[in-house]
Amino acid sequence: LNRSRPDENNKALNVMDQVLSEKGPELDRQGALEAMRGLKDALMQNNRFSDVALLDNIDMRTPVPGVFPTPLSWEVVEKICKDNGVDALFVLELFDTDSKISYAAVPVKVNTPLGQVPALEQEASMVTKVKTGWRIYDPQTRFINDEYAITRTLTFSGRGINPMAAASALMGRKDAVKQTGYRTGQAYATRILPYSLRVNRDYYVKGTSLFRVAMRKARTGNWDGAGELWLKETNNPKRKIQGRACYNMAIISEINGNLDAALQWAQKAYEEDNNRLALHYLNILKYRKIDSDRLKMQQEQAGQ
Repeated sequence: LNRSRPDENNKALNVMDQVLSEKGPELDRQGALEAMRGLKDALMQNNRFSDVALLDNIDMRTPVPGVFPTPLSWEVVEKICKDNGVDALFVLELFDTDSKISYAAVPVKVNTPLGQVPALEQEASMVTKVKTGWRIYDPQTRFINDEYAITRTLTFSGRGINPMAAASALMGRKDAVKQTGYRTGQAYATRILPYSLRVNRDYYVKGTSLFRVAMRKARTGNWDGAGELWLKETNNPKRKIQGRACYNMAIISEINGNLDAALQWAQKAYEEDNNRLALHYLNILKYRKIDSDRLKMQQEQAGQ
């Protein structure tokens, strides 16, 4: 649902926004439509949704242009969902372009029948910020599942014999804003959709004969068998060997999905056995734990 169009009752604010930000009257509208299309296309590529409907028959407005508005009332959300047979609303709350243009005289040389002569050429530069804001409304729980703003900055320049000619070279801005709108829609989809990520991990293969046997087991996919041998070496009297074994136990724990155990083994490898690689790995595991906890929370909310 697109809610980013300004309310007609605030015509004075709308005109002021158009003047101050140097935009065409259709620029925000077309950019917002592309943002909606980008989000819909990305969501439809995920089998989590049976259907994604673009509710372009609903004329929703934002009270003040360029500002993230207050959330919709749950009565309005529930009515829209019921009337259109949808389970939740993805709402584009904000789409606004803010442009600033500047002119400068650039010295150039012009070819003439008498040779090259110095001249001045006008250069126009424009910086356009494209701001989008999204919310996801869940009428079942009356909970806003996500609220997020994305800003992209576009830079354009053009040259000509006078300021008007230089500015005319900036006309490609419209297509660029539409493309940016589409990409921000897709970017928002990647934020909210779960995805799989392949990672690489290095583990120790040398130290004792058990490490070499464990290496062969790991290469055949027998990670549990390798883990049993590494576990034995965690009590090795040599701290270096013990640290390597604890580090490898962190690896096998992560493979088995036990991030808490992986954190404990990596922490032990660094704190007690001074394994330097374990400190870097510990930080990686902490970030993974945060992401895992966030995913569990999202799944619990979805199951309510």
